[in-house]
Amino acid sequence: MVEYLVFLTISASLYGLFALGLNLQWGFTGLINFGHVAFMTIGAYSTVLLAEKGVPLFLAMIIGAAGASLLGLIIGFSTLKLREDYLAIVTIGVSELIRLIVQNEEWLTQGTFGVQGYQLPFGNFQPNPGGKMMMILILTALAIFTCWQLWRNVKRRLKLRENIQGKSYEPPSRLSTYGWGSFAFLLILLVYVNGAIALSNYTYKAGLMLLILIALAIVYYGLDMIVHSPWGRVLKAIREDEQIAKALGKNIFWYKLQSFMLGGAIAGIAGAFYCWQLTTIYPTSFEPLLTLNCWIIVVLGGSGNNAGVLLGAMVFWGYDSVTRFIFSNSDLISDSQLGAFRVMVIGLVLMILMIWRPQGILGDKNELSLGK
Repeated sequence: MVEYLVFLTISASLYGLFALGLNLQWGFTGLINFGHVAFMTIGAYSTVLLAEKGVPLFLAMIIGAAGASLLGLIIGFSTLKLREDYLAIVTIGVSELIRLIVQNEEWLTQGTFGVQGYQLPFGNFQPNPGGKMMMILILTALAIFTCWQLWRNVKRRLKLRENIQGKSYEPPSRLSTYGWGSFAFLLILLVYVNGAIALSNYTYKAGLMLLILIALAIVYYGLDMIVHSPWGRVLKAIREDEQIAKALGKNIFWYKLQSFMLGGAIAGIAGAFYCWQLTTIYPTSFEPLLTLNCWIIVVLGGSGNNAGVLLGAMVFWGYDSVTRFIFSNSDLISDSQLGAFRVMVIGLVLMILMIWRPQGILGDKNELSLGK
């Protein structure tokens, strides 16, 4: 059970990191990206191939993120001055192009045979009792940091309620605010307790879990700072009405380009962790379904809300694991039918969500112009 919860923590954190990049592009800037997996592919293969050439592992990850950002620069320069539908079409095409290159250029990527036996972070690391205690202390610091961020988000929503109370806007419910806050706290507690147990009986997956939680905390805090800065407010203005931002003297093309590149770099970092989780990567590991799952997480959690994206990732993987357990070894439905059924159910959930709460779980209906 502990190992399975570690797997769920890694998967939810990985997809949360991946979705944070898309949320920056779509949720905060309004850029439609249906080929987000292309940035993950660049990050994953760059990290693995550079590490095989002797480049230090974490430097290879940074170079992979830079490569994904460069891809965002190339796509952005060619499409961001055009209408949004051109960007959507180009990102889909680039995603498939990258996948086909990875699949067919065997001299570089080993093609359909995949890349196996590559270097992993802390792959042969066996900590002594003192090392295990230090890792548990780091996990404790991360849990405290996460609770602090959770409390900040709760206070922010309650302050928003006070500021718009009595106006023509719909304030977030106090009950719902405390409700999702309590739910998130219980999830944090579950992850912490299970993570501490896993680290005390150290395995590679436990070390990877701690590493990706550190990366997620750094990226989340950095994004939280910049999206609440003047730069982030310009992105929101562009999302709502770029003509107004242009009239105020902002160079909207450069702001869009910066957002697209930074979102791509974050997806590239997620790609590095994805290949470390799989330990063997193939071109089929980067199907368009990953982008679809990422969009589901952003829409479910609430676009334009980073905390909502992380909550959406937890809910998504919670749904994934529950449905696997409920219908496993069932005589009523085969494995192939189960896959189709699970996709159908989550599609139905999204349809209901769009009717009942179109802004997502934590999204702000007033801010995203969805209530107008």
